[in-house]
Amino acid sequence: MRRSAAVLFVSLLTLAACSSSSPSTSPSTPAGGEPEGTKTYPNLERTHVDTPVDYPQKPPVGGPHNSVWQTCAFYSLPIISEHGVHSLEHGAVWLTFQPDLPSAQVGKLKKFVKGGGGGKVLVSPFPGLPTPVVASGWGTQLQLQSADDPRLAQFVAYFADGPQTPEPGATCDGGTTETAN
Repeated sequence: MRRSAAVLFVSLLTLAACSSSSPSTSPSTPAGGEPEGTKTYPNLERTHVDTPVDYPQKPPVGGPHNSVWQTCAFYSLPIISEHGVHSLEHGAVWLTFQPDLPSAQVGKLKKFVKGGGGGKVLVSPFPGLPTPVVASGWGTQLQLQSADDPRLAQFVAYFADGPQTPEPGATCDGGTTETAN
């Protein structure tokens, strides 16, 4: 009886730890899986709004968003975050970069659009990023010092229309191409 109670107690502790709503970081990288250093943000709201949203992450990884998504493409100007978040809901990966990122690095990010991400990659500058490059999927984010980091390709491969996507198979084409400036 004591052994059963102990197993139940450990199981409940494990379940409680796994259902935490705070961001977490994956400790290791399974082959072909989520890259090391990826933070996750569970239980994100999915409502449509017509007003600006003050997102807690920079760039945002989910939450309330505009009813119009951003067409997955390369943008040389920042996009409206509420449109980008809707694209994340559709399974897009949003690669953002500091506006002063060297052009050779920006060129590497451009390669992920269409051919490198199956049509589910959005690339745009984003002022005020915590690192030079940030990769975001719905409820997931990876901060990188360079577009040369091999974890970038791994992130795109794993999260573009990946397991966290609320609307897998939804289009990333036919949305807006509007920019914030």
